[in-house]
Amino acid sequence: MSNNLVKFAKHSDNVAIITMNRIDRHHALNHELATGLVAALDICESDSDIAAVVLTGAGKKAFCAGQDMVEQSGIGREDGVPTSIAAYLAIDRFAKSPLPIIAAINGYCYGGGAALAISCDIRLAAEPATFRLPGAEYGLVVGAAAFPRLVGAARAKELIFTAKKFNASDAEKWGFVNSVFSATRLLPEALDMAGMIAKNSAVAVRESKRVIDVATLDPTASTLESDINARLRGSDDQVERFKKATKHVTGRS
Repeated sequence: MSNNLVKFAKHSDNVAIITMNRIDRHHALNHELATGLVAALDICESDSDIAAVVLTGAGKKAFCAGQDMVEQSGIGREDGVPTSIAAYLAIDRFAKSPLPIIAAINGYCYGGGAALAISCDIRLAAEPATFRLPGAEYGLVVGAAAFPRLVGAARAKELIFTAKKFNASDAEKWGFVNSVFSATRLLPEALDMAGMIAKNSAVAVRESKRVIDVATLDPTASTLESDINARLRGSDDQVERFKKATKHVTGRS
């Protein structure tokens, strides 16, 4: 791959690792990173030997800190490519992949990064990992369609309405992550699980994923979330809230 913001490697013949590699920005989803993730997943799906994928972030601090607010604000953004669209193309692409995908969440998992983790099939977290769904703070809806199937409606409402941060222990207790490991054990454990999955019938695993998703995901909810965000994005409320958030990130007045 030519995209330096995404590393792709085969751990074995049947397991691939996709690593977000934008350490200086905590793997915030800009256009280049988001499209690189899609390209890496395309490679995985085109290789008939790959039966499971592990997604993680390089370094020790972050899985994905969310959408790139600097680029979204227009600072350094590629002409004609809004980050919000690029980020959710990647998130939607991972959600719709037939491959089983394990998110190895090694640190910050916020906003669009949390949405990316939600789009994976299994989530494993390192003990220092923290989570936040700040969409309501920015005037948008983030995670409302799929998050409730993981933590239940009441907990999803609490975490989305308040936009509060929560830790890996709570994420495991509430069902958002499957297991929590030390930072050094996270990736080996994720790869071990991926290897166990890859030993089984690839067809049966993919079809099991399809049935489980049909049983637990309402496609009309995802469409509704997208439609609502299309209406909210650019509204006076959303623009003002996003400006405040961007000033905090960039330090600009």
